[in-house]
Amino acid sequence: MRLISFQHAGTASVGALIDGADPWPFNAGDGDSGIVNARICDFNAPALRRIIDDAIDHAFDDKIDDARGPTGPDRLTMIDLVRSPRAALVRIGQALAALDPAAMDPGAVLALAAVELLAPLPRPGKIVAIGRNYADHALETGVAPFEQPRIIFKLTTSVVGPGAVVRRPPGVVKLDFEVELAVVIGRTACRTPRATALDHVAGYTILDDVSAREFQFDVAPAQTSFAKSMDGFAPMGPCLVTADEIPDPQQLRLATRVNGQPMQDATTADMLFPVGRLIEYISGFITLEPGDVIATGTPAGIGAFRKPPVWLQPGDHIDMRIQGIGRLEHRIGDEAGRLKPSATA
Repeated sequence: MRLISFQHAGTASVGALIDGADPWPFNAGDGDSGIVNARICDFNAPALRRIIDDAIDHAFDDKIDDARGPTGPDRLTMIDLVRSPRAALVRIGQALAALDPAAMDPGAVLALAAVELLAPLPRPGKIVAIGRNYADHALETGVAPFEQPRIIFKLTTSVVGPGAVVRRPPGVVKLDFEVELAVVIGRTACRTPRATALDHVAGYTILDDVSAREFQFDVAPAQTSFAKSMDGFAPMGPCLVTADEIPDPQQLRLATRVNGQPMQDATTADMLFPVGRLIEYISGFITLEPGDVIATGTPAGIGAFRKPPVWLQPGDHIDMRIQGIGRLEHRIGDEAGRLKPSATA
């Protein structure tokens, strides 16, 4: 199931794609998508809300979760779905597949093109990022592969949604991109063994780990978390694909294009530390909670290590894709958010 957070008619909500549509095919050409014909259902529409609550209640063995209260929250958000048992998400997906959209109440079904997509989790609990987690990326940086995961943190205020204009801060000229598989935690993980680590995953999305390299590489000591946590530096989306649809997160192709030019193309099989190992390692020191995000690292091809380096400019169009998840697009603006003709277009 592809879950989305969105805004329609000034109101934020959460829902899912229906009709089996794939509006973001991995191999689509630039500008091609199925968004025009895709539809979503709004989980907060009264008729659908009853179905969602019923699925969640059944997953808790017919006991309503204390955190939800006797009737659940006033409006469902993505975090309510993420913290639900995986069985609830599977049950919701099955219920949606059995529904006839034509028979749904007005307002329950919306055109994807008519809504504004938000980041699946507009404010995650925390974002734990992993540095140099792909062998080819470690090679291009000239650093030997790490023996243990390198942990970096991104502030959650850096999160923006698909289509956002990421503003280049004043004085920053070495603005860079990093396509990353983002893992969304659904069950609390504390000292969780690798063998059961994936049971704690609610789903997956795409994250661009935008970075101001002068604060990462040109100062001593490096200010890596600062370089990656500036406003807008975590575009995320376009959806959250539930874990039951991605049984093996190490078999996904991921790619980046800047202004239509291929920049990154790899598979998650190249990770030095796979998702299960990352959860095991991080949860050995830091409790991972529902709604937390792990940005699992980026493959080779980032701008910093190209010859000559390629830095993002106002007007640039970023297109990131991960097989089975979708396509995350955003733009770069100047410090005021203005788009200018790209120097590399």
